[in-house]
Amino acid sequence: MILATVGTQLPFPRLIRALDELAPSLGSRVVAQTGDYAAPLHNIEHHVSMDPRKFDVLFSEARVVVAHAGIGTVLAAQKHAKPLIIFPRRAALNEHRNDHQIATAQQLSSRPGIYVAWDESELATLLKRDDLSPADRKVSPGLAQIRQTIRGFILGPA
Repeated sequence: MILATVGTQLPFPRLIRALDELAPSLGSRVVAQTGDYAAPLHNIEHHVSMDPRKFDVLFSEARVVVAHAGIGTVLAAQKHAKPLIIFPRRAALNEHRNDHQIATAQQLSSRPGIYVAWDESELATLLKRDDLSPADRKVSPGLAQIRQTIRGFILGPA
């Protein structure tokens, strides 16, 4: 199963339209959290939003996850060790206020298990691959330090 999410802030018609068009050729069920998407969809199972528990179950069952360049989804892919295809929103297409998602995708593109599709053609190519490696579950030294600092703040000195 392929899980797609656009996040909770904005709809992402270009991604949802592309997935609906690609779905018949993928040989997998496609489930998408679409946000406020108004056009009819014919080939994917779609939900405006999802209960967090249902989303977590679908995430754990997914073969691959497709998403905007949202950090929450990146962290979930890491938690569940799932391959993640990032399809960043573009300000020039009025999909966001600025191009921070492009910058995020560029920064994450070298991480294990994170793939970037810059357009619909690259999205199709990545979704048809069966050799995508999962997102790395290792915690970076910087994140480990942040966690340790927060733990120390909450629990006090050892």
